[in-house]
Amino acid sequence: MTTAVATPPRTPTHTAAPAARTVGFADTVRQSLTMAYRGLVKVKHNPEQLFDVVIQPVIFTIMFTYIFGGAISGDVASYLPIIIPGILVQTVITASIVTGTQLREDMDKGVFDRFKSLPIARISPLAGALLADMARYAIATTITFVTGFAMGFRPGGGILGVLGAGVLVMVCAFAISWIFALMGVVMRKASTVQGVSMLVLFPLTFMSNAFVPADTMPGWMQAFVNVNPVSHLVTAVRELVNDGHVGMPVVWSLVGAAVVMAVFAPIAVRAYMRKA
Repeated sequence: MTTAVATPPRTPTHTAAPAARTVGFADTVRQSLTMAYRGLVKVKHNPEQLFDVVIQPVIFTIMFTYIFGGAISGDVASYLPIIIPGILVQTVITASIVTGTQLREDMDKGVFDRFKSLPIARISPLAGALLADMARYAIATTITFVTGFAMGFRPGGGILGVLGAGVLVMVCAFAISWIFALMGVVMRKASTVQGVSMLVLFPLTFMSNAFVPADTMPGWMQAFVNVNPVSHLVTAVRELVNDGHVGMPVVWSLVGAAVVMAVFAPIAVRAYMRKA
């Protein structure tokens, strides 16, 4: 007679999955700055990337001033306080398009695939690329004002007004660049990103009060110009540069920049994690 020996049931063993690495705020800032340094090194080895922010402010300032100055303000000197803030806003915001195109090019080369596999904050590759472009905005701002000074522009707001206007435009351009970063992530080609971006920005910049007073436009266009966020930014810059005044246009510009970042930065990061 055979006796069967009962074997006690084996308790299944489970291997705990590694916990997701949490990156603190300080590490996120440090990693973003490291990525920004990478972007600056790229510019150092490819200085032609600065062509638009070096040449465009000079050409646009000279061209628009001498074309529209006499017709709008009677003479060039009277037109400079109007056109310099407009050229500044138009140049810096347009320069933010490069963020999306360069991001798309890097993703096509597989660079961001490697970043995605690293134990770093998810936002740092995108934030670093955008922070690096702040150097381009600073160059565009400086050259615009230098060109204006050479043509006889003397800002009534003094050095503080000029610095405040420059910082305001750069902050707003950084916020707007998150929109183009999202476009760079979701679109398939850098040329498509650039084309669509220009299609969006041209009406916003030219259908504003950047170059001519809104009251010279048809009524239907004035309605758009008065609600155009670019018009509010241009007004804020003019008040800072010409009068040194910090009014509600400055406040609304900063609030708008904060809202754009709060909405588009998380969306861009999520899209990047899905597609990078």
